[in-house]
Amino acid sequence: MSSQPALQQSRAEHLASLTLDQLAEVLDGLTAEQGRQLLYDWRGFNARPDQIAPDGDWEIWLALAGRGWGKTETGAQWVRERVEAGARSIALVAETQKDLEEVMVARLLAIYPPEQAPKVRYKPVRITWPDGAVALGYNGTEPNQLRGPEFDTAWVDELAKYRYAQETWDMLQFALRGTAIEPRQIITTTPRPIELIKNIVAGKEGKVHITRGKTADNRTNLAASFLARIDKRYAGTRLGRQELSGEILGDLPGALWSLANLDSYRLPDAPALRRIVVSVDPAVTNTEDSDYHGIIVAGVAEDQRGIVLEDASIQGSPMDWAKRAISLYRSHEADAIVIEVNQGGDMVASVLRSVDASLPIEEVRASRGKYVRAEPVAALYEQGRVHHVGAFTELEDQMATFTPERAADRSDGYSPDRVDALVWALSALFPMMIEKVERKAYVPPPPPFGGNSWMGR
Repeated sequence: MSSQPALQQSRAEHLASLTLDQLAEVLDGLTAEQGRQLLYDWRGFNARPDQIAPDGDWEIWLALAGRGWGKTETGAQWVRERVEAGARSIALVAETQKDLEEVMVARLLAIYPPEQAPKVRYKPVRITWPDGAVALGYNGTEPNQLRGPEFDTAWVDELAKYRYAQETWDMLQFALRGTAIEPRQIITTTPRPIELIKNIVAGKEGKVHITRGKTADNRTNLAASFLARIDKRYAGTRLGRQELSGEILGDLPGALWSLANLDSYRLPDAPALRRIVVSVDPAVTNTEDSDYHGIIVAGVAEDQRGIVLEDASIQGSPMDWAKRAISLYRSHEADAIVIEVNQGGDMVASVLRSVDASLPIEEVRASRGKYVRAEPVAALYEQGRVHHVGAFTELEDQMATFTPERAADRSDGYSPDRVDALVWALSALFPMMIEKVERKAYVPPPPPFGGNSWMGR
């Protein structure tokens, strides 16, 4: 295992730091064609030293860095250099199909002059270079797509966030058997302390070179207002250390869940279920800075194991979360939608029934605080009685930082909206955990929804 040397400026960043007079003097000495060439000169002009592929004997280049560091650019430029060095079969692996197309493919096409750019076909993604090299696209929600093909090069983006990270990684390793060039792969990701990332860092998955970086390393290419805002809000916080400084953090003392425990009981597929519920914990407000509306789908198996099937939490209007929850209720053939009645329970039921008046709604009441009411649910996890089908990054990050202090402190933007929905779902599936509330007859509140009412906006 090796590490990258200390960060330095790129020549482009140095140019940006010059005074206007100095900059004019430099640019006056360039022809239009020379200036155009600089735009696409990665090693000589645009790259920082830590963004250039390292020398040495390695199989995996792991770029662990904060958001905005330049991971996507680094991955795309490395693929370009691999093609120029003789690679013929490339795997592009993203968290989702949307990320594959809008992040990886988009950036890979943008780093070429238009007349030299490779050709792309979507659905499924296939990129073809003039010299015959081909890149195929995959995502971390369908690991079995990687069965069959072979590659000599792979770019894996945001691996720590994949729903099926280990399964996708394993399938890719079997596929890296191409012979046109010595097989190598780059992983560009913001770190999370999942077992796979820790194993790669430890060298258990192959010869690895690790590059670490912070958001601030790329300050020249980021808006000053953005840097000031995130520094004020997240500097020194746990979320900031992970998302901005690129640190792999251990489990948080006092948290009700640990990622190691979640990893231990993860399932690739759901067993047969005898009951399924969709749980909803709506946010109070509806703005771009509002919390997410927690929406969790979970079931219970014949052997009394709890199975978390989906985290479908979203931002949006009350009608948005109601339609999402009801769609999931139908697609999963669920038995009920679960809501909590202490905080606006009548409103939640009314919104749901304004979409579907016949909807079966199960109401639960929170008789204690967030942390205390989550403890019996966490105990089920400790006993190995609850399993996640794949990984749910945002939900699990909330779970792994759910301490008494953080449950009450939202100073760093933390809100356990997804955890609350999870607690309601499992409390309904394991009813001895929480006091049930008698169901009440539904009385439509005046005035009707829609028009200029708050829900119609």
